[in-house]
Amino acid sequence: MIPVNEPLLGPQETANVLECLQTGWISSAGRFIEEFERGWAAYCGRKYGIAVCNGTAALEVAIDSLQLEPGDEVIMPASTIISCALAVVYGQGVPVLVDSEPMTWCIDVNQIERKITPRTRAIMPVHIYGHPVDMDAVTNIAKSHGLAIIEDAAEAHGAEYLTNRTSNHSTWQRCGSFGALSCFSFYANKPITTGEGGMVLTDDETLAERARSLRNLCFQSGRRFFHEHLGHNFRITNLQAAIGLAQIGKIDDIVSKKRWIGREYTSRLKDIDLLQLPTEESWARSSYWMYGIVLDEKARIDAAEFAQRLFANGVETRPFFLGMHEQPAFHKIKLFAGEHYPVAERIARRGLYLPSGLALTEEQLTRVCEVVRKVLL
Repeated sequence: MIPVNEPLLGPQETANVLECLQTGWISSAGRFIEEFERGWAAYCGRKYGIAVCNGTAALEVAIDSLQLEPGDEVIMPASTIISCALAVVYGQGVPVLVDSEPMTWCIDVNQIERKITPRTRAIMPVHIYGHPVDMDAVTNIAKSHGLAIIEDAAEAHGAEYLTNRTSNHSTWQRCGSFGALSCFSFYANKPITTGEGGMVLTDDETLAERARSLRNLCFQSGRRFFHEHLGHNFRITNLQAAIGLAQIGKIDDIVSKKRWIGREYTSRLKDIDLLQLPTEESWARSSYWMYGIVLDEKARIDAAEFAQRLFANGVETRPFFLGMHEQPAFHKIKLFAGEHYPVAERIARRGLYLPSGLALTEEQLTRVCEVVRKVLL
């Protein structure tokens, strides 16, 4: 079976973890945590990094750092992981959904402004499967309406966006460097992994201090077990950070391998009319976190049947996200009743992603393409 993802760990990760074990620094203190925070923040062009236990926790800390009032609204894509909407709900806010752009599968920036109301506080763009959102458009909307941006870059390690492309001052800027706060996941299937883990990045010292407090139960330095605010136990361990720090040192090779996987799949599958392959806009450098494909309507099977047939031939896949408006858990709390988002619904039913892990070999990639052709043609 060719797995949908397999992490690629090396001797430096082993050495760092061994140091934690030998020194006893295995919990939420130790040198690797701060070094990991500084290293990833610097790579993304940010001042402050606050490491947490997972990507969902990063989103929750970011939302809580904005100090939403009950009923405040955060605009986000309908097609994303449930963590995005969950963080807003847990923060007493209301997630407001926007459909996907049909080619990149990211939030359709042309539909954002019509969703803004007097209760809107923030926009949460999500770089889906490693392709950047059109961030200039999001930034302009946010500035004109006085809104914060919480950038979900969980799937976009090393991806880049061309800012100011209509001017003479265009610049490639890394995903994770936009807005008031940005969030990453370091789950096992991410390019940089700590097994489980996440991070909040910001350039604002006040937000950074608030995020650090929130991840650590809002302890106070002068009176430790006295709490004026409710926080979370979202601390990362030194063991996890040790793994992540080792990987930052090889991020260029990681991104290069991911982009190679994307190019190879596109080159080998582009002649199959029944597939929509990932788009890479001229203003984007995708990190191809996962290589997604969407079945054309002319295909006689849906993504679920397609996945079953691929699995029977030794290829593991994963489906696209089911839209937030179709989640029963949100219907139970009276969210998104009667809402429809055609693009999000189409890609949820007809999309899946192929094996895309860093350990994927050329032989395995070739086999995946052969199986795709066998099943579809």
